[in-house]
Amino acid sequence: MSSVTHKDDPRDASLETPYTMPNTWYRESSDGLGTSGMFLSGLIMVTRNRYLAWPAVLLGINNTINAHPLRSKEGGTGWSNLALCLSALFASYIPMFIIQTFNKK
Repeated sequence: MSSVTHKDDPRDASLETPYTMPNTWYRESSDGLGTSGMFLSGLIMVTRNRYLAWPAVLLGINNTINAHPLRSKEGGTGWSNLALCLSALFASYIPMFIIQTFNKK
């Protein structure tokens, strides 16, 4: 065997480069659970359905936890989706505390 190294030899230590992570990765598909959480939040704000608010909050938390900031083009983390879901929860429960009903006898 020859002791001469070539420029394309993968074992050559002089050809090593440091490992760096890429700036961003592009998503191949959209997040279905995050989209459905935003849809449910809009539906809750229109219908004031308190029972749909809790699954929407769970979907918002799921979207925030599973967000990959390096994979998104803008570097978002999903906090806006969680804020929308929490505001829908707030909007569905606030009439219970503000609107007062009086029973007349």
